[in-house]
Amino acid sequence: MGKSSVRFFLFPCFFFFIILNSLEAQNDAPQHQAVYVFGDSLVDVGNNNYLSLSVEKAVLPHYGIDYPTKKPNGRFSNGKNAADFIAEKMGVPTSPPYLSLVSKFNKKNVSFLDGVSFASGGAGIFTDKTGLSSRQNIALPNQVDYYIKVYGELSQQIGAPALQTHLSKSIFVLVIGSNDLFGYFNSKDLQNKTTPQQYVDSMASSLKVQLQRLYDHGARKFEISGIGAIGCCPSNRLKNKTECFSEANYWAVKYNEVLKTMMKNWQWEKKDITYSYFDAYAAMQDLLQTPTSYGFTEIKAACCGIGNLNAELPCLPISVVCSNRQDHVFWDPVHPTEAATRIFVDRLFDGPSRYTSPITMRQLVAA
Repeated sequence: MGKSSVRFFLFPCFFFFIILNSLEAQNDAPQHQAVYVFGDSLVDVGNNNYLSLSVEKAVLPHYGIDYPTKKPNGRFSNGKNAADFIAEKMGVPTSPPYLSLVSKFNKKNVSFLDGVSFASGGAGIFTDKTGLSSRQNIALPNQVDYYIKVYGELSQQIGAPALQTHLSKSIFVLVIGSNDLFGYFNSKDLQNKTTPQQYVDSMASSLKVQLQRLYDHGARKFEISGIGAIGCCPSNRLKNKTECFSEANYWAVKYNEVLKTMMKNWQWEKKDITYSYFDAYAAMQDLLQTPTSYGFTEIKAACCGIGNLNAELPCLPISVVCSNRQDHVFWDPVHPTEAATRIFVDRLFDGPSRYTSPITMRQLVAA
C-alpha cells in the first residue's frame, strides 16, 4: 500500500514537471513574425562594416545623410533602405546585421528569434564565378551557412518543435542577383566561358539550392525579388552614352523569367511553401518611364558621385551631393535613393499584380 501511494504521488509530480517545461519552452518562442534577410547592398544594414578587408562599406560621409542619425551606418543609401521599409510595413524593428550580433564588441544580450540580416553589399548568388568572394563580401551560400549556424543555436535554446513553429511563420527575404549580372558583363573571361542564357539559368538553379537549404532548416515563407533594370543605373549608362545599357536589361528580364518559373515549379514540389515574387524590373521601368508621376525629375544622374552622370567614381567625401535628393531616382552610381526605394517597397508589399505574384507580401505575411 505504501509503495503504491508513493508511485501515485510521484507520477503526478513528474507529469506536472513535463507540462511546466513545455510551457517554459513555449514562452521562449517569440509571439511575432521575425524577418530573416539575405541579399546584397540593397538590403545590407551593416554587415560589411564588420569585414575588415572589405572595400565595399557604406562608411564614408554623405551615406546616411537622410537617415535619422544623419551618419553613415552601413546602408548604401542616403537614408533607409528596402530592409528598413519592409520592417516598417510589418510593424517590427529592422533585423540587425548578423555580424554585429556575434561581434566580440557586442556586450548586449541578443536574440536571433527577433530576426537577423545576413545581407552583404556586393554579394552574389555565386561565390566564385564573379570573383565576388575575393572582395570580402558574404556571398549567398555563406549567408545561408550563417543562418544554419543560427538555426542550430535556436534549436538548442527553445527546442525543435517551438523553433519550427516560429520559423514557419517568419518571413525570409531574398534580394540578390544584380551583382552576378554586373560581374558577367564586366568579365570577358566569363563571357567567353558561358553564354548569357547559360549564366542566368545557372543563377536560378544555384539560387534554388540555397532556397532548399533554407527550407531544410525551417523556412516556409519567402519574399523573392527579381533583378531591376540594372542597365539604367548611372554606372551602366556610361557604357551607352547616357542611355540604358540594353544588353544588361535584356538579361535581367530573362533571368527574372527563369526565376519565376523556378519558383512556380519549386512550390509545386514543396506543397507547404508560400512565396511572393516582386518584379523589380517592372517597378523600376515604370518609375523611369513616368518619373514626374512619382515626383522625380532626375532619372539618369546619381545624386552623389564624380564625373559624367556622377557615375565615373563612387560617392566620395569630395563629392558634391545634390540638395534635391527627393527628385533623384539614384543616390550613387548603382543604388537608388531612399525616396525611390520607398516606392519600390510600397509596390512589393501591396502590389498591384503587375509587380507582385502570385500574392503580395502583405498576403504572404497574413498567410
